[in-house]
Amino acid sequence: MKDFIDILRRFVPPYKKYLVLNIIFNILAAFLTLFSFAIIIPILEMLFEIRQEHYSLMHFGDGASVKDVIFNNFYFYTQEMIADYGSVTTLAMLAAALVVMTALKTGAAYLSSFFIIPMRSGIVRDIRNYVYLKITQLPIGFFTAERKGDVMARMSGDVAEIENSIMASLDMMFKNPVMIIVCLSMMIVISWQLTVFVFILLPLAGLVMGRVGKRLKRTSFEGQTQWGVLMSTIEETLGGLRIIKAFNAEQKMNSRFEEENNVFYRLSNRVARRQALAHPMSEFLGTAAIAIILWFGGSLILAGTSDLKAADFIYYMVIFYNIINPAKDLSKAGYAIQKGLASMDRVDKILNAVNPIKSPADPRVLDANGGALGVRFENVCFSYDGSSEVLSDINLDIRPGSTVALVGQSGSGKSTMADLIPRFYDPTSGCVKVGGIDVRQLDVHSLRSVMGNVNQEAILFNDTIFNNIAFGVENATLEQVRQAARIANADDFIMATEDGYHTQVGDRGCRLSGGQRQRISIARAVLKNPAILILDEATSALDSESETLVQQAVDRLMEDRTTLVIAHRLSTIRRADLICVLHEGRIVEAGTHEQLLDPSAAGYYRRLVEMQSLAK
Repeated sequence: MKDFIDILRRFVPPYKKYLVLNIIFNILAAFLTLFSFAIIIPILEMLFEIRQEHYSLMHFGDGASVKDVIFNNFYFYTQEMIADYGSVTTLAMLAAALVVMTALKTGAAYLSSFFIIPMRSGIVRDIRNYVYLKITQLPIGFFTAERKGDVMARMSGDVAEIENSIMASLDMMFKNPVMIIVCLSMMIVISWQLTVFVFILLPLAGLVMGRVGKRLKRTSFEGQTQWGVLMSTIEETLGGLRIIKAFNAEQKMNSRFEEENNVFYRLSNRVARRQALAHPMSEFLGTAAIAIILWFGGSLILAGTSDLKAADFIYYMVIFYNIINPAKDLSKAGYAIQKGLASMDRVDKILNAVNPIKSPADPRVLDANGGALGVRFENVCFSYDGSSEVLSDINLDIRPGSTVALVGQSGSGKSTMADLIPRFYDPTSGCVKVGGIDVRQLDVHSLRSVMGNVNQEAILFNDTIFNNIAFGVENATLEQVRQAARIANADDFIMATEDGYHTQVGDRGCRLSGGQRQRISIARAVLKNPAILILDEATSALDSESETLVQQAVDRLMEDRTTLVIAHRLSTIRRADLICVLHEGRIVEAGTHEQLLDPSAAGYYRRLVEMQSLAK
């Protein structure tokens, strides 16, 4: 319950007015329920001619209790109606009054649900927004340690479970306690001895239900975790379907999925069976409680040790039975909430994740109006999660407007160096400076606003060509987008498409060729007009014709910009102002293409050139 209250404390405040209205109508519905059932007493007494006393009108302050005044006057007016209209007519009028009171009660119950719905749906909407916002804010390093499918499962399955369990139980959680409290209060008024007995029975039943509910939460957490594993396998299968088929690995993947799905099947059965236990258990406990109350209350009446009358006892039992259903719903809501809390724990793993990449409270201002900006690495070391160092003692000065290339074997740290500049990661020690300022002293948004990235894999979104090029640039015009596309050698093939710049590129740009996707990503960087450009293997995955077109676009893009180029194809970086050779996380060689081919050089670069047969 503490965890449930914590969820309400976090997410309910924006919807306080709906909660207040819901509680008001719940209270109104509870009181109308009591008064509608109260009409049953005179109906029963008239039918069976139980009460024959003569009543006179009483006033408050005559020395009688409030209870006595209310009941006396109720019977007085009923007696008067019998005298004026007869028993049959009075019975019909009381029955009509019962119908009216029930209509008012059900109307109030509907309005209570009516006002809780925006709160319930709004909280789920907010949770989705918070999770998505947190995903976009968290550093890339967070997702290297998490399965993409599991993150998707938390966004979809877990949030849906929160909606179906916790939020769907809000109405019951706020309505049923009110009904129980109001009914118990009336039961105390009718017979405090019986009600004390009820207070002993109900907590015992609640204790039994609570123990089963705690186990349900633990099993539900395991089930949702396994659902994340399933989602990861599906995501990997869709992304790697070409490889699966090429290597005839369908059976291997099928077996893997079936095994994981069977684990989820067994966990789902355990959760469903335990949840299905809620209704029969509450039914049994409720019936047992009614039987005990019937025995105890009947004993009081038969022994004459209580002023409780038979009709009052029937009314008491009607009220008590009216508690049983809310208690059942409350127990079922408790089960559902335990299941939803397991999903909330998984969602909270994202919401409560700490983002180490933060802007300082008083950031320094980066002056990019002068054109290109310099980048400097000073004694930089970096490791992932405290493991072995990926970069060791990196010192590099990239002058404004110059082009610096990073080459070396795979895993030597080239991409990691590039990722430190826009603060995708922070160095373990040392510092990276842009424009002479440590990047940790700059606002993250303003730092990244002066940078453009073109990666080996052109990342496009399932949108139009125009929106992909204008991505990240506010209020870009069609002419500006076309000019960027011309520079990127992309305008001709774009205009040849069916809808031109309004053509949909498909999922991850699947409707375009690799060269076309890359030229659109270059056009996107051109439109942003960055002071610092990072090219990560921008042409390595292209055929010769596409590479030529893309390289021409890249050369135009690099003009008058500080550029960091990561390349495996050494032919693309011959004209770089400085080439740095990385080996096992260290810069082992640096110079121009001609300097590094000199026999007096260390030879790392020369061996790379010879392997690619580029030496002249």
